[in-house]
Amino acid sequence: MPIQHAQLHWDDQGQPLSSAYDDVYFSRESGLEETRYVFLQHNRLAERFTALREHDCMVVGETGFGTGLNFLCCWQLFERQAPSDARLHFISAERFPLQPTDLQQALALWPELEDYSRQLLQAYRVIQPGMQTLLLANGRVQLTLLIGEACEQLVQLDGLVDAWFLDGFAPAKNPDMWTDALFNQLARLSAPEATLATFTSAGFVRRGLQAAGFAMQRTPGFGRKREMLCGQLENAPLAEWQAPWFARPSRRLSAKKHAIVVGAGLAGCATARSLANRGWQVTVLEREARIAGRASGNAQGMLYLKLSAAHTPLSQLVLAGFGFSRRLLQQWPNSDHWQACGLLQLAWNPQESKRQQQLVAAFSNDLLQPLNAREATTVAGIGLEHGGLFYPDSGWISPAHWCRWLLDHPLITLETSTTVAQLQFEEPHWQVLTTDGRHWQAPVVVLANAADAAQLSQAAHLPLKAIRGQTSLLPASPASSVLRCVVSADGYVAPAHNGQHCTGASFVFDNPSTALNGQEQLDNIQRLQQLSPELYRAMGGDALQQAALAGHAAQRCSTPDYLPLVGPLADAEIFTSRYAGLRHNARLQADTPCPWLPGLYVNLAHGSRGLVTAPLSGELLAGWICNEPLPLPRQVAEACHPNRFLLRQLARGV
Repeated sequence: MPIQHAQLHWDDQGQPLSSAYDDVYFSRESGLEETRYVFLQHNRLAERFTALREHDCMVVGETGFGTGLNFLCCWQLFERQAPSDARLHFISAERFPLQPTDLQQALALWPELEDYSRQLLQAYRVIQPGMQTLLLANGRVQLTLLIGEACEQLVQLDGLVDAWFLDGFAPAKNPDMWTDALFNQLARLSAPEATLATFTSAGFVRRGLQAAGFAMQRTPGFGRKREMLCGQLENAPLAEWQAPWFARPSRRLSAKKHAIVVGAGLAGCATARSLANRGWQVTVLEREARIAGRASGNAQGMLYLKLSAAHTPLSQLVLAGFGFSRRLLQQWPNSDHWQACGLLQLAWNPQESKRQQQLVAAFSNDLLQPLNAREATTVAGIGLEHGGLFYPDSGWISPAHWCRWLLDHPLITLETSTTVAQLQFEEPHWQVLTTDGRHWQAPVVVLANAADAAQLSQAAHLPLKAIRGQTSLLPASPASSVLRCVVSADGYVAPAHNGQHCTGASFVFDNPSTALNGQEQLDNIQRLQQLSPELYRAMGGDALQQAALAGHAAQRCSTPDYLPLVGPLADAEIFTSRYAGLRHNARLQADTPCPWLPGLYVNLAHGSRGLVTAPLSGELLAGWICNEPLPLPRQVAEACHPNRFLLRQLARGV
């Protein structure tokens, strides 16, 4: 459903109140002190933060993000008490998130938290339904917002929480937030001996939490509140059956956190940065002489959202990934290599027009805005014959420069002109052998080298396919430089950058060449003409077809279902033998552990969506490797899992 923002009104003291629930967001006496007393003190967070070890990650969960006050207070305490290399992951559910302007007004009440509020407000954009990941404090603090009804969102969460804040509106005013189903989810997601605190002392809340497995007690409340509740998980619920082929591999402890990432395109660079943010030493091996030389090498790439009104796993990945990429770009200091100019997706035929009408009904106006041809012309600054959907938070990026920025971390080392020929596992390390006789070793290896991964025996079973794509660089003119946003339909064209427009792209099967192709250049010019005859004329018109144009050609890597491959790898031969019973019973609840290849992972096959899906997939992979909560719904993570194709083969009797 489209996002529903909180409806607020403000009292005489400037404090926000919920119009829907007729309740306060925090104590009128002192919201700051209430948070510190109820949630921080009664979860013993000061001492627990102090006790964290090197690179530990503390996970705090919350029901009711509200104004973010609890999160900011928790972050402030974490920064004061925790070791400098520890991490905080704060997960919070919110059905009605505040508009950015309302959030800014509410947080202005707490000047003591200004340094933290400023970072939150900068990252608080493109907040849409589902899981949204915000990285703060240079990646040391991760905020996962679960936008939607709390219980529905928590059902999809995969991870363990160390401490809970129960801070929905009062049970009498918002009973849907305080249900047995929610309490059971809290217990399911709790780490051993997880703690819990809430401002309420309602009897049915205490009894419901006790029934879920928490040992609860009443204790003096804050201010005028006589009592509150706090407790600890005492009886963990019985675990339900989980498919072993999607279970987390046993965590392999190593004296040194070292990973080798094969491939320095966007998927590899994003993976390296996600691991480095967690204290891992990362060695990136790249076949080419420079990074982002292949599919990530276009001069300008677009943040393109291929969404579905049916909210398929791919659409959910694209939506979450778009928000993550856009927020990550906010932290990039060199704005010359990206532009948040917006993207206009034209309704260029009846089928696309119908699809866009469905999207308008399924998504919020702050994500996409329907425009007629006249409005589209005004937004683009150039004449257009069709209307379409405008995505105001989208834009264009130089992928190669983004890759360089992602690799700019003291824990990341880059080795170019290095072709990996073979992987061998010798406990506890993988030996990575190159074609020129060199070798590296590490307990964890990530394959992010697109279709080349299939040349390694461990990944040969993956159904990777290469699709050739070529972009063209067209000279900008004063008349074409008025283009203000990316315009896309069957192809796309970006606003001028360094005196050129990037346009494309071709989509060619069964052609392994990466040389520029004259016919594909002409095809790209024709796509430009279809996008906007006026823009085509502004760039030179028919003379373009005779010009010697620069461009970039590469092989995109994709899969049969167009979802990427992100997660741990299994031994395909043993897997097929061990789960052969699935050939006869697709619902077989096998309990034999999956034959994982210890410490071997992939981040592959992002096709033409890599700018949107690859960065968040780096975080997803880091969640798998570090045994942290996953930043995507479990259903979406499984839809991207490498084992899905082995399962489909068995289901087909192969």
